[in-house]
Amino acid sequence: MKSRSRSKLLCNQMLQNLSYVNSNNAKLKRFSSLFTHISIEFRFFTCSLTDPSLKPHKYLSSFNFNGIAHSVISKYSHFLDKKEPKRYYFPNDASFKIPLLDISDVIPHVTRRFLRVLRLKPEDVLEMLLGFQFECERVAVKSTKVESLWKIFKCASEQYKGFRHFPKSCELMASILVRHGMFREIQLLLLAMERQGISMDSKVFVSLIEGYVGVGDLERAVLVYDQMRERDLVPSLFCYHALVDLLVRMKRTQLAFRVSLDLVELGVSVCEGENASFENVVKLLCRDGMIQEARNFVRKLMALGFEPSSLVLNEIALEYCEQDFEDSLRFFAEVKCSPNVHTGNKIVFRSCTRFGVERANLFRLKLEHLGFMPDEVTFGILICWCCRERKLSGAFNYLSELLSRGLKPDIWCYHALISALFKEDLWKHAQDVLDEMVDMGTTPVLSTFKILLAGYCRARRFDEVKMVIREMVNCGLIESSALEDPLSKAFMIVELKTLSVRLKRDNDVELSKTEFFDNLGNGLYLDTDLDEYDKRVTGILEDSMVPDFDFLIREECSNGNFEVAYSLTSEMARWGQEPSLSVISALLKGLCSTRSNIKLCSSLLEKMPKLVNQLDQEVLNLLVQAYCKIGLTRKGWLTFNQMLEMNLSINSETFTALIKGLCKKENLRILHDCWDFALNGKWLPGLVDCISLVECLCHRGMLKELSLTGFSSIAHLFVEELLQHGCALDQIVYSHLIKGLCKEKRYKVAFTILDIMLSWKMVPFLDVSLILIPHLCKADKLQTAVELMENVLREQTTSHSDFTKRFCVTGKAGEAAIVFQNMLSKGLLPDADIYNMLLQQFCHTKNLKKVRELLGVITRKTASLTISSYRSYVRLMCLEGKVDYALSLKKIIVQESKSDSIILYNILIFYLLSAGKIMQVKKVLNELQEEGFLLNEVTYNFLVYGFSKCKDVSTGMHYLSAMISKELRPSYRSLNTVITSLCDIGELDKVLELSRQIELKGWILGSIAQNSIVEGLLFQDKVEAAKQFLDRMVYKGLTPQSVRYDNIIKRFCCLGRQDKAVDLLNVMLKKGNMPSSTSYDSVIRGFCSRNQLNQAMDFHTEMLDRNLKPSINTWDLLVQQYCQQGQPAEAAKLLLSMVQVGETPTRPMYCTVIDGYRIENNPGKASELMQMMQQSGYEPDFDAHWSLISNLNNLSDKDHNKSSQGFLSSLLAGSGFSSKKDLNSKMG
Repeated sequence: MKSRSRSKLLCNQMLQNLSYVNSNNAKLKRFSSLFTHISIEFRFFTCSLTDPSLKPHKYLSSFNFNGIAHSVISKYSHFLDKKEPKRYYFPNDASFKIPLLDISDVIPHVTRRFLRVLRLKPEDVLEMLLGFQFECERVAVKSTKVESLWKIFKCASEQYKGFRHFPKSCELMASILVRHGMFREIQLLLLAMERQGISMDSKVFVSLIEGYVGVGDLERAVLVYDQMRERDLVPSLFCYHALVDLLVRMKRTQLAFRVSLDLVELGVSVCEGENASFENVVKLLCRDGMIQEARNFVRKLMALGFEPSSLVLNEIALEYCEQDFEDSLRFFAEVKCSPNVHTGNKIVFRSCTRFGVERANLFRLKLEHLGFMPDEVTFGILICWCCRERKLSGAFNYLSELLSRGLKPDIWCYHALISALFKEDLWKHAQDVLDEMVDMGTTPVLSTFKILLAGYCRARRFDEVKMVIREMVNCGLIESSALEDPLSKAFMIVELKTLSVRLKRDNDVELSKTEFFDNLGNGLYLDTDLDEYDKRVTGILEDSMVPDFDFLIREECSNGNFEVAYSLTSEMARWGQEPSLSVISALLKGLCSTRSNIKLCSSLLEKMPKLVNQLDQEVLNLLVQAYCKIGLTRKGWLTFNQMLEMNLSINSETFTALIKGLCKKENLRILHDCWDFALNGKWLPGLVDCISLVECLCHRGMLKELSLTGFSSIAHLFVEELLQHGCALDQIVYSHLIKGLCKEKRYKVAFTILDIMLSWKMVPFLDVSLILIPHLCKADKLQTAVELMENVLREQTTSHSDFTKRFCVTGKAGEAAIVFQNMLSKGLLPDADIYNMLLQQFCHTKNLKKVRELLGVITRKTASLTISSYRSYVRLMCLEGKVDYALSLKKIIVQESKSDSIILYNILIFYLLSAGKIMQVKKVLNELQEEGFLLNEVTYNFLVYGFSKCKDVSTGMHYLSAMISKELRPSYRSLNTVITSLCDIGELDKVLELSRQIELKGWILGSIAQNSIVEGLLFQDKVEAAKQFLDRMVYKGLTPQSVRYDNIIKRFCCLGRQDKAVDLLNVMLKKGNMPSSTSYDSVIRGFCSRNQLNQAMDFHTEMLDRNLKPSINTWDLLVQQYCQQGQPAEAAKLLLSMVQVGETPTRPMYCTVIDGYRIENNPGKASELMQMMQQSGYEPDFDAHWSLISNLNNLSDKDHNKSSQGFLSSLLAGSGFSSKKDLNSKMG
């Protein structure tokens, strides 16, 4: 049963996630792989129904889930096919036409001329690129536009063999691609240029490298760098450092060193800010054991003025320590630098380990000669090693020197001295050292007392042992009862309990067994294995002479004290020691186990970077999972890559954690790479991981690319497939499915699923029901809505409020009132929100009776009236002419809510002005002044707009001036209204003055205001002033985004200012606004009136490409123009184009073109056109017939024999005559 419930949960979760998201191609592939895996792995689950009368359900273990998964995937495979984009009309289609139209709103003045050409010339492409580059520098251009430009560039080069772009075109294209980060396209461009023998400027390569570095694509960045160096091009310093930093981050030592060496060999002086990149390379070399390369590299850098930091120099010196201490000293002497304390201590400690304390001290003196400043740890190391080497006098000499330098010994020094004294049988002085330790402010710890116990036990001073135990009890380090033997406690602390040590008195007269005497002179001896006894206590003393941090950390890890263990690593580094791999592995595992300690893993590995390459796959897997768990996905990805380089095995948990982390970070490129690695590694996530991964893939905002359909479609198919296999599903599945379908607005399908649910006597969840009911009402499925509502209300009495609110939101006032009454009848108390929402709904339906009743209830219930309710009420009262009601309610509300008073006054002012109640508004303004309220920006905008609308322009201007003087910015609506009103009454001078003020402040005038000003100027025949005004708006960037110039385009065309009309049309296009057909018609007529037919046809073609329909007059005018210029063939093409776009040419159009062919003496073409005319339902007149027949004599005999009979017969047939053959057939 447990596995069934888990599997049922999985099924529901899958359907829920499938129902809530949209899909794209890449995600569906990944989702389908997860889906198939889930289907195979979990077969045992059942879905129960609420109706026990149903037939027993099949266990899904009997199903072929793999088959079901593949069946569903095959059924939704059509969702993967992208829909064809909307196809524009192109009479002479070419591969570059669609992208050309796409960029025409960026450079319309350029692209317009190429919409009718079949082939682009190199100079055409160059012109487009120049224009595009200019616009890119002025305004932000979308990347999609650049993609279209790139398509044009490619298509042009593929038009015909021998086409070659100008070098300047290639450079411009590259710079535009670089600006928009289209790196793949840049590389393709570079390859094409290389084939053509065109050299590219280094800036393109530099930008490409920087782009790849920015997205972390190391391989491509290095590839482009190598290409650049092969061409003897030099990257910029910034490019060099960006590439080096990435290589260091990815720990690619050889490549980082090679690139850095290239830069150094250029001989460029090194600035202070550039040190970090070089230092990181040096550290990387040292960590990989390339010490000689690091040293030579530093030498070259110093020759260029590079001053290496002490950290870098110490890194090199430490590596030398691994090989030869003398080399380390020589290096410090060479660079004239002294080691830091950390490095010096490590050198001293390693020297002690290898050569003994005396030689180590010689190294210390040499280091001091170089400027090294030893600290207490330095002398502590020497003291400890003297104690280990039984050179006690030397230890005290170093202690004396330490104290003479004003340093304070740490606890490890005292431990070493005490241990050495005990080992040299100088136990009497151990207490002196302990006393001095306490006097110096160092508190004894448990290990201190353990050394004392071991020493006194070794010296057989058991009275002192008892004293130490009492001191430990007093310090709270141990607990001991009065009945417990202190010696037994001591033996347990020093780990002697297993030896069963007993202290006995020698009763023999000759004292043959006596080993020592107590304070009373009694002969005593130890009853135990003395050799083992002495070995153990001596071992404690010897181990305490030099601190073994590796052992201490292991002990803390075994006790679960991982934070303490981590803190010991810092102390360990101070003492020049390094942890063993096993200890670090144990510590990392422990830190990874607790979320709060995971960041400590990162800092630990930063301190010990060499260890990463030595860790085993178990630890590294845990590290990746831990990093991803707390959001350090980048670190997890880097560690993952290191594992790949080391050929380590990566487990499924690591893949799952990394993929989930990358989903959250929304890094698609790395996510795809990781997914591919996971699939190749036979990744199989578990049940819980499957669910969480589905949630990540669906809900983390990863599906930002173009989506074609919802996953709820797939969920629907999955449900159908399960039902066909005899599986009955519960309300959870159906609810998830309906919710997803509603989210995609597929209500008809959702209603079908709902009907299935209701037929099975199931009801969707409350939240799903609340979503469905309003849409059921809109679809006139009131019976189903009421049934659903009643079902829910029976089970959920608290949902009355939710239903009432839902009905109010969807405008169903009647239904809301019914639920409200039902609620009151059951004794349920509505909250203030319900009262307010009902009031707003009744106001909307203008139900004055209900509004008064409900307002009375709200007042009696002392429920607060919201701003929205007040707005709805005031609006209704003003529309119905009941202003006094609005004013009286305002008095009540203002008294209750002083903080919102200005908002309430603003609402009242707006609706009073909307109703034309100017006098009441002035009274309200006086009241505002008396109450001491200051008008805000909203108030001023309402006043300017309202008074202007009421034709009281002078008052509107008064408040507008006051507003501007207070540095408040008027809204578009206010400015549009007041300027339009001033223009209507002929106050153009005031409008221009106001416009100048707005220009000076850099405010943008709305499209309506600009149109009003220009039309006013044109009305007064001030054409040049209108043109200058528009030019200023464009030059100063004061053109609104949603600008419309259609009316003034037409006006300028009528005035013969064709150039300005075209400029305005281009401005509209650049702002992303489609001009109307009328604007294009006006421009085309203007060019035709100037006999500029080519320009007219450019606009005509653009018009058709934008799916705009020219007027019949425009078609007629173009046909007339072509025929007047003796080009009836072009005119005939226009007629054909009309038919193709669904227009019917007029009879005069046909006649005009036929006359043109007749003038050209081309009866064949004329006859074809006459047939086309007849197909359009027109009959040629007699003159046209006779004219064509008479022209047959001009044809050659051969042509006559071939065509005259066909021509005549077709002509006569079209006119109602039948041939002889047809006549005979009819008679027969």
